[in-house]
Amino acid sequence: MQIKIYKPSNSKVKFRDIFKDMWFDLKNSRDLAWRLSVREFKGQYRQSLLGAFWAFITPLMSALVWIFLNATGAVKISDTGIPYPAYVFTGTMLWSILTESVNMPLKITTGAKGMLGKINFPKESLLVSGFYNVALNSLIKIVLIIIGVLALGVTPNFQLFFLPIAIIGIILFGFTIGLLVTPIGMLYTDVGRALPMFMQLLMYLSPVVYTIKDDEILSKIINLNPTTALITTGRSSLTGLPFENMSYFMIMIPIMLMLLLIGWFFYRFSIPIFVERSSG
Repeated sequence: MQIKIYKPSNSKVKFRDIFKDMWFDLKNSRDLAWRLSVREFKGQYRQSLLGAFWAFITPLMSALVWIFLNATGAVKISDTGIPYPAYVFTGTMLWSILTESVNMPLKITTGAKGMLGKINFPKESLLVSGFYNVALNSLIKIVLIIIGVLALGVTPNFQLFFLPIAIIGIILFGFTIGLLVTPIGMLYTDVGRALPMFMQLLMYLSPVVYTIKDDEILSKIINLNPTTALITTGRSSLTGLPFENMSYFMIMIPIMLMLLLIGWFFYRFSIPIFVERSSG
């Protein structure tokens, strides 16, 4: 009779192996992510008369409101360096990219909750699919922004070549924040309801529709706000305005990548627990 001797296994967590598995699942999820993304993208505009117009209708309406308020003198905007319509149009469109990036991880994970409980597949495919969706919608918005800027009398210069980096920075920042709050949002639905209100408040603490130069305290708050570097860098790339927060923007990139990795780690291990709890 064969005798087996059981010894206690080494319980030390090897993070190198964990991240190796994460990277392996990420690579294997690309095909599924693309199919999910195409299905989601088509579903957005199916049975819609206006189609892709909905990708920018909300920020466009917001821009028109502020242009009207400025034109009537209801609000006084300090010098923006470019025609105010171009300033507010680029700001609201870039902000819509950021907002969509923040909302996407929670939105796409919540929408796939039923599938998560029935099918075993790499959870990374949902995140990659969401990233694809944001990138596709952002590409539509970028084309419209450039057309709008030219129509408003602003001619981009060589700084336009930096625009892809600026847009990727905006998407990465938003996606990172969304990824960090998704596990909590899966547990408490209040998070999903609070995110739009939080983003609306944050918009008024960013140079999206106005600049603050006279109020020293508020100006410092806005300059410390990380979204300021994102919006101003994107706007400068589009309009040729001087890069005012480039150092801040470049410092944010490695920090965002680090937080993205942390958010991905917690997402991978927390989502199955929440799905099991909700189905139990």
